[in-house]
Amino acid sequence: MQYKLVIFDWDGTLMDSAAKIVKCMQLAASEVGFEIPTKEQVEHIIGISLAPAIGKLFGLHDETKINSLVERYKFHFINSDTVPCPLFPGVTPLLKALHQENKVLAVATGKARRGLNRAWQQTNTGNFFSYSRCADDALSKPSPDMLEQLLSESDTDVRQAVMIGDTTYDMQMAESIGMDRIAVNYGVHHEDKLKNFSPKFVANSIAHLHQYLLHH
Repeated sequence: MQYKLVIFDWDGTLMDSAAKIVKCMQLAASEVGFEIPTKEQVEHIIGISLAPAIGKLFGLHDETKINSLVERYKFHFINSDTVPCPLFPGVTPLLKALHQENKVLAVATGKARRGLNRAWQQTNTGNFFSYSRCADDALSKPSPDMLEQLLSESDTDVRQAVMIGDTTYDMQMAESIGMDRIAVNYGVHHEDKLKNFSPKFVANSIAHLHQYLLHH
């Protein structure tokens, strides 16, 4: 594979967490007294850092209201639904194969650092990743800030890196700095929207992604 640095989104790309995110957001809205968003509405904002995502989802600018929703969402995600989200089938073999090819792996996610660390611990995958950027560390997607920081920290030229994700926010941030991007269509954004950002490839499963990455 031509790339030195392989950057993954987390939710919807490596971890099958969309259903839990939707459920916890709907519970938070109900508790705080907001209209309960639909599954599709919540899925549309998955990938953005939590506070900006809630602001966008509910059309809010009042930080107090946003923070109250953030607090209840986090409570439900951590405490109410304690079943860990699964990785998509084939993720661990893919990460092992890339590691064996001496590829440098990174994560760029809208999750909080605490959430990513918890997911790594639950799935025993943190050791595969050399670098990561979370909502705590950088501007929210679709700003390319996460990617620019990862390139700088890993001393990698943008032409030697690829961003892999399931949302238009992943594609947009990579496109804005001229980074190659690979879309996965089993996450939360429709393939037609992902293709608007000219991905090099669209994978329909982890196995499909694995095959592409190890042969290109």
